[in-house]
Amino acid sequence: MDIVKVRKIKLSLPQALEKIKHWCAYQERSHYETRNKLYDYGLSSSNIEEALAVLVSENFLNEERFAETFARGKFRIKQWGKNKIKAELKFRKVSDYSINKALKQIDQNDYRKTIEKLIARKLRETKEKVTYKRNYKVLQYAIGRGFEQDIVSDILKLQREY
Repeated sequence: MDIVKVRKIKLSLPQALEKIKHWCAYQERSHYETRNKLYDYGLSSSNIEEALAVLVSENFLNEERFAETFARGKFRIKQWGKNKIKAELKFRKVSDYSINKALKQIDQNDYRKTIEKLIARKLRETKEKVTYKRNYKVLQYAIGRGFEQDIVSDILKLQREY
């Protein structure tokens, strides 16, 4: 079995800046993933810090904007809950302030409707006949999607009443 070596690109600071600007302009990026990309370009730590300062000053990087875009997209497209979004943003080294600001952007009515829709669909799809086992499976599914247990439990109780 052959071992494939990953070739690191060696770029000068101006070359790397030009390339990273295009990369950041394509979609919102976090500081963490941008820093890693600059390391891949073979820049030194001091050059990376200089490049990040340029990107922030020219508004190619903005942590709050990234967090808000990320949270909106994951909620609307992938239907993730706030816990999962928060965990992923923490993994990407986004500040707590930016995370909290981003999570406040999610409309509470849309959030609840999304949970209700996911629960209703999962209840229909679950083949378990025993009610409490089926509800437990649905609860675990919703928690796995990042939704809060207390909200999911409340919605499940309401679903059983109908």
